[in-house]
Amino acid sequence: MLVNKDLHVTYCTNIHPGQDWKSTFDSIQEHVPKIKNRVSATAPFGLGLRLSNKASEELEIGSNMATFQEWLAQNEVYVFTMNGFPYGNFHDERVKDLVHAPDWTTNERVIYTKRMFKQLSVLLPNGLNGGISTSPITYKYWHKTTKETVKAFEIGAKHMIQVADYLLELEKTTGKYMHLDIEPEPDGLLENSDEVLHFFSTYLLPIGIPFFKAKLGLSDAEAALLIKRYITVCYDICHFSLAYEEPKDTFSKFRNQQIRIGKIQVSAALKILFDGQNNEAIWSELSKFNEPTYLHQVTEKIDDRVKTYSDLPEVLDKREEHQELRAHYHVPLFLETYGALYSTQDHILKALDYISDNPVTEHLEIETYTWDVLPQDLKQDLSVSIIREIEWLKSRL
Repeated sequence: MLVNKDLHVTYCTNIHPGQDWKSTFDSIQEHVPKIKNRVSATAPFGLGLRLSNKASEELEIGSNMATFQEWLAQNEVYVFTMNGFPYGNFHDERVKDLVHAPDWTTNERVIYTKRMFKQLSVLLPNGLNGGISTSPITYKYWHKTTKETVKAFEIGAKHMIQVADYLLELEKTTGKYMHLDIEPEPDGLLENSDEVLHFFSTYLLPIGIPFFKAKLGLSDAEAALLIKRYITVCYDICHFSLAYEEPKDTFSKFRNQQIRIGKIQVSAALKILFDGQNNEAIWSELSKFNEPTYLHQVTEKIDDRVKTYSDLPEVLDKREEHQELRAHYHVPLFLETYGALYSTQDHILKALDYISDNPVTEHLEIETYTWDVLPQDLKQDLSVSIIREIEWLKSRL
């Protein structure tokens, strides 16, 4: 839905089952009309569409796309952003590090992403830009040596330049501007703003500039701007809070290097503050969030560096002394505290405060996908929970 002139606000449908097109469309039909009726009854409602590879393939079959377009029109719903990070199933089975597979070193990831951009070009209303968020190249620990890591960077950059070229051609033929939004996260090959800047300067631009110079006869500067037009950043607030980065600092870094924010994913992490007196209660509360489906990396700032633990059990088993930890667990936006625990809701408020004066993007997407695995006392009806999230965000805008 449109909020504050050009700001489109939605939630990501990765919170619904979506292993194939039928389950994806069934979930959308079940939940979206109820949500729209509460939060955008008299105006069109934007949707953040998540498609698995299988769902995307099946959307191409027969009349599926036409049926979906007709449903969108009848219900005054439009698609302006998509989530292309998880390739496979995202519910009811172990995901963990496999959320990155197949990664950007593979042709499968390129084919999947191009197909979704073709589909988004059909669904995207005229006059809007559209984006698809994606994995930060690969999972860091799949590449054991420096040589393997450099190779992953190089292949990932080459594949993303292929997508940028595809987006250029799509814009020529459809008139629609779309962008690939790289989403840094803990233990991804890109975790923070400095690593994003390094990727652009060391791999993406050196590989992409010669390609676009040869194809289009551009100067170095023109080719660099073209690459940065189509390859952007998905600023997931939860993820950057885990990197202990202040929103204004990160946005300034990207602006200074002319790197665009394709969309902001509005999400909160768990914040664990140890006071030395209530530590047992804190560890007890934190253990309730230990579940087997998703990766819940834990970060700790030590002096000027951030240490990352691969998953919650790594810190729960040891229970060493800490002052503050943050856990990659997308807790509800409206959750400021949970028993003895806190959330990084303050980072959301800082980001919203910044963009009120500095419109870095037109796309805000709520991405609380953990409803199925939250502690029991935080679970409510799914539609009610999503409505509460959207209303909380609208009230802060």
